[in-house]
Amino acid sequence: MAPSLLAPLILAVVVVLYQGTGHDDFNQQLKDAGQKLIVVDFYAVWCGPCKMIAPKLQEMSEQMNDVVFLKVDVDECEEVAASFAVSCMPTFLFFKDGKKVDSFSGANEEKIRQYIARLK
Repeated sequence: MAPSLLAPLILAVVVVLYQGTGHDDFNQQLKDAGQKLIVVDFYAVWCGPCKMIAPKLQEMSEQMNDVVFLKVDVDECEEVAASFAVSCMPTFLFFKDGKKVDSFSGANEEKIRQYIARLK
C-alpha cells in the first residue's frame, strides 16, 4: 500500500487532494481533522460537472477555516470510492468525528453550503 501523499492544490489552501489508495490512509485523514466537519468530494478528472464545481470548492475552502475539504479521485482510489458506494460524480460525503453524517451527488454549490451550515 502506498503511503498517503497529500498535495495542496494551491499553496496554503485547505482543499487537499487525497492520494492514498486504501482505507487506512483515508481513515487517518478523518482522524486528523479532529472535531472539524469534513467535506469529501469524490470526483473524476474526466467529469465535466466535477471540473465546474472545483473552483467553487476552492473558494469555500478559503472562506471556511473550520471545515476540511478533501478531494478523492475515484479512478485512483477505487477501494475507498467503492466502500461508500460512489456511483456518480461528483458525490459529496460529510463526516463529523470520523463518521459519515450525510451525502449527496451533483455539482450544486448552494446545496454544499446548506449542508455545511447545517452540519457544522
